[in-house]
Amino acid sequence: MTWLALTLLAFALGLLIQSRSRTPLANPTLIACLLLVPLLLLTHTTYAAYSADTRPLSTLLTPAVVALAVPLYRQRVLIRRAWKAVLLGGVSGTLVSVGLNTLGGLLLAAPRPVRLALSTDSVTSPVAYAISARLGGAPSLAAAFVIIVGLIGAVLLPGLLVRLGVRSSTARGLALGAVAHGIGTARARQEGDLSGAAASVGMCLGALVVTLVSAWL
Repeated sequence: MTWLALTLLAFALGLLIQSRSRTPLANPTLIACLLLVPLLLLTHTTYAAYSADTRPLSTLLTPAVVALAVPLYRQRVLIRRAWKAVLLGGVSGTLVSVGLNTLGGLLLAAPRPVRLALSTDSVTSPVAYAISARLGGAPSLAAAFVIIVGLIGAVLLPGLLVRLGVRSSTARGLALGAVAHGIGTARARQEGDLSGAAASVGMCLGALVVTLVSAWL
């Protein structure tokens, strides 16, 4: 249970730093990764060993994703009013992401398991893991790509949206959910309930679209 305790401590430290800093780099998940990855490398800990030690946390991941439906239900009236824009934005954003990732993998001549893992980085970890495993890809690599993309999106996307003049809570949340899935949705919730609800929609649409598209990968 050593890695479980260290993971919880690292994330708690990340929350503490975030509460005392306004920089987007103070993301608790990013800080936990920066603390834990060197330790894992120095101790030559395998992914299988770390995964087994932190299984109680990963078991909670699925119900945590389901719980994201709560803000969506609370904001259902506002989301319903903009359903056309939400549907178009979520689906098109996911398709562009899958297309670019697949093209990038082909241009780099990456092995098929790596390409499949790349193509699923637009969805949350449990979905990416399941799709990659079903297609014969590399589930662990897919989960790693999802976390990396989620961290980059949660850190960089809010500032980029400000520079682009995107002020709508619905649009900002949808972009964060579609691009950075679970981590982005957590970031969107900091901007308000409506933004968090839109991010939940974006994440759900992404999971649905990638699941359907994966039949042709």
